[in-house]
Amino acid sequence: MPGFGDPKARLLVVGLAPAAHGANRTGRMFTGDRSGEWLYRALHKFGFANQPTSVARGDGLQLTDCYITASARCAPPANKLLPKELLNCRPFLLRELKLLKNVRVIVALGNLATNVVYDAFRELEMTSLPKRPTFGHGNEVSLSDTCSSCRIIRVSRTRLPAS
Repeated sequence: MPGFGDPKARLLVVGLAPAAHGANRTGRMFTGDRSGEWLYRALHKFGFANQPTSVARGDGLQLTDCYITASARCAPPANKLLPKELLNCRPFLLRELKLLKNVRVIVALGNLATNVVYDAFRELEMTSLPKRPTFGHGNEVSLSDTCSSCRIIRVSRTRLPAS
């Protein structure tokens, strides 16, 4: 499942993996599942999406200044990602991080996505942090010494507001 959005984005949203009955069915990340309902409503509210819903690839949704991707590119069996699956998908995220040169804020949806983003930054030599930051809901961490505005914000789906 490819990422999508504005190639000049300053906001990058990184999820875990496509949902079996959402993105895996519809062909677009966070489309057709409950987490997507919240995400696109929030992106629309803050001006990153032209509409508050996403139901299918051809529904007219456009993202502005935002790009959405995931740690893994396919729905994992039993909704449990294996380390090997993450390693197999890593080149896709690495390539996206290299191409998305304007990103200043990364919203990582959960601990695993946070760790994957940190590991990718380390591999690309884009951070000098010696170890993974401790996960915390809503925490902010600067990943770059050269760009003080390059931050990762960790979000837990279980802590998201209802509207």
